[in-house]
Amino acid sequence: FIMRAFIKSWIPQCLQNLKPLCRLFHGCNRLLTSDLASYYDSINQCKTELPEYFNFASDVLDEWTRLEKDGKRPANPAFWWVNGEGEEVKWSFEELGFLSRKAANILSETCGLQREDRVIAVLPRVPEWWLLNVACMRTGIVFIPGTSQLTAKDILYRLQASKAKCIITDSTLAPAVESVMPECQFLKSKLFVGKESRDGWLNLKELFAVTSADHKCVKTRSRDPMLIYFTSGSTGSPKMVVHSHSSYGIGFATSGRHWMNLTPSDIMWNTSDTGWVKSAWSSVFMPWICGSCVFIHHLPQFKPAVIAETLSRYPITVFCTAPTAYRMLVQHDLSSYKFTSLKRCLSGGEPLNPEVMAKWKIQTGLDIYEGYGQTETVTICANMKGMEIKPGSFGKPVPPYDVEIIDDHGAILPAGQEGNIGIQVQPTRPFCLFSEYVDNPEKTAASVCGNFYVTGDRGIMDEEGYIWFVGRDDDIINSSGYRIGPFEVESALIQHPAVSESAVVSSPDPIRGEVVKAFIVLAPDFVSHDPEKLTQELQQHVKKVTAPYKYPRKVEFVQDLPKTATGKIQRKVLRNKEWGR
Repeated sequence: FIMRAFIKSWIPQCLQNLKPLCRLFHGCNRLLTSDLASYYDSINQCKTELPEYFNFASDVLDEWTRLEKDGKRPANPAFWWVNGEGEEVKWSFEELGFLSRKAANILSETCGLQREDRVIAVLPRVPEWWLLNVACMRTGIVFIPGTSQLTAKDILYRLQASKAKCIITDSTLAPAVESVMPECQFLKSKLFVGKESRDGWLNLKELFAVTSADHKCVKTRSRDPMLIYFTSGSTGSPKMVVHSHSSYGIGFATSGRHWMNLTPSDIMWNTSDTGWVKSAWSSVFMPWICGSCVFIHHLPQFKPAVIAETLSRYPITVFCTAPTAYRMLVQHDLSSYKFTSLKRCLSGGEPLNPEVMAKWKIQTGLDIYEGYGQTETVTICANMKGMEIKPGSFGKPVPPYDVEIIDDHGAILPAGQEGNIGIQVQPTRPFCLFSEYVDNPEKTAASVCGNFYVTGDRGIMDEEGYIWFVGRDDDIINSSGYRIGPFEVESALIQHPAVSESAVVSSPDPIRGEVVKAFIVLAPDFVSHDPEKLTQELQQHVKKVTAPYKYPRKVEFVQDLPKTATGKIQRKVLRNKEWGR
């Protein structure tokens, strides 16, 4: 395996001395390597019962290590990271296990964390994020990812709401964490990821050099908590969505095999930021339950040329990115690139325009297989292998979900009629649905209507069972795959003295699909100000107050806002105006 000097500095010599693994692929063992994924697939297909105990690290990753050692897996890394500057990391499953056990000891011994304690990790696409993710599985610690675009205010809210006892970050966000420390009474330890030391922080690199790799994975029940994601709401602050060890650990086996069509020979590249749920889906659970290699590019900024060059240079076989990225890529001249290894392309996070799919097919010869899900679920619908692709459709329901289009009372609607996209939860709630909204039983209860969990999305099912997305039932803005709650943007705007009140909605955009637009009623003292300068000032203000991706790319100053009789702002009226409805 390859390790450059920078990564050697924090990985001890003992790993570099591990004997090269014999990972020859024998055709007669093909069935054995597929047995692991097919067993978990059978649980999703309701052919096998959910085990009482399950842990992704010990039951999946360590099992792939055993198959690897026995020569029953292709000579393919488990993890492959590049940064575009010549630095590269490759790990086998055995090496991933060795390093993640060290990380597990650091969390439990040095940081003093116990089972079901919560850890927030805010890191870019660096190898340590994957080690710490697996380390949390091994220790039973609940892992809470966050995007590097979070502000001090965002971090404070997440630390207070989650009662996290540890936070892990790098030099970018360490100052923001330090600025809110006095208000975080639950925080016990801070773990720093970087080459340099930082006062008041434990240093991961230094701890790796002195920590043992001798660690026994805890025995976790299938329904024990494993992950928490913060998700934006149309009103109020972000909610905490909790997933169990089996929910994400087993729930992606079917979509991994039949949507992504992954095998142990594949190299899977998903471009998602580590703070978003799609990274857990496509950069951890789907590829690894199938024994595939997770490929990661550090990718500080999304540049079509870098994506095209990476697909051309590396033997990536399966590629997943957001519709926004495909829209940008088809506008880039791909004629000079050859994607010789690429065989399957996937998309999710928001609907993909049929014309973009057609352009991608013309330029690459490959179809794009869309999937649909949300933070609270695993893959709800997908265009799976062997299915006819209907451009514009999310495909068909993925087991174990029974998906229906329902009315506002939970009654199933006939084919062709628009309604709420629902997942049946009675008489049996699927194991791979979120457990709850933490500390919010009212919101958890409100997510169910009759016998169905209501996704909050509107759709139509055709006569053949394909699901067609119509729009969101709430006010969430989905820009480039980033889910943005209008309340958060409006709260940021109102802090500026020029803003009397505001309403934030989605607005169509040819590249991002949709963007944030703010309708603003100005305070009297600012009515005569230059609108262009004031727009820029307000945009910069929002970038400073909340995560930069939430800022309004469009601003319109208005005399007043449409409201109901009770004084509630009617965002739907403004949104319909934007979309010409």
